[in-house]
Amino acid sequence: MKQLLTAEQIEEGVTRLAAEVSEFYAGKTLTVLGVLNGSIVLVADLIRHLDLPVRVGVVQASSYRGPADEPGPLRVELAMMPDIQGRNVLLVDDIFDTGNTLSTLLAEIRGAGPTSVRTLVLLRKHGRKAVAMEPDHVGFEIPNEFVVGYGLDYQDAFRNLPYVAVMEPGDGL
Repeated sequence: MKQLLTAEQIEEGVTRLAAEVSEFYAGKTLTVLGVLNGSIVLVADLIRHLDLPVRVGVVQASSYRGPADEPGPLRVELAMMPDIQGRNVLLVDDIFDTGNTLSTLLAEIRGAGPTSVRTLVLLRKHGRKAVAMEPDHVGFEIPNEFVVGYGLDYQDAFRNLPYVAVMEPGDGL
């Protein structure tokens, strides 16, 4: 695999994102909602850098199943989401690809009555956007490549890599 972002670059990006979020929500309590499963590594690193009171919860959304490297129908599960009515919410996802996942989740979360909702993604992929929205906080811009590592997977593998890499032919399981 070809490394796209090193562990050091990711650490710097997450630290920068945490500073942006801490400044924006200064003096407020924040509920961080991570999108399972891809955002778990990002959420864990991000919340350790936030300089404000934080609640953490998760939602589940999936559009990749099996050997696919193109998204399929989106499945959303909100059963694990904490009560967010009257709360400031930061929805955290690993990647903004077409934007369908974040856009759909944003609509669902707004329906739960939060005071505010903002979005944060580690990666924004160029050339695939299919929605009008943009994430509020973006760690890195990347080319239109299938990437793994730092929470992102291929068939549930490679999430544990400390870097982000582009999958090349023959890199699969």
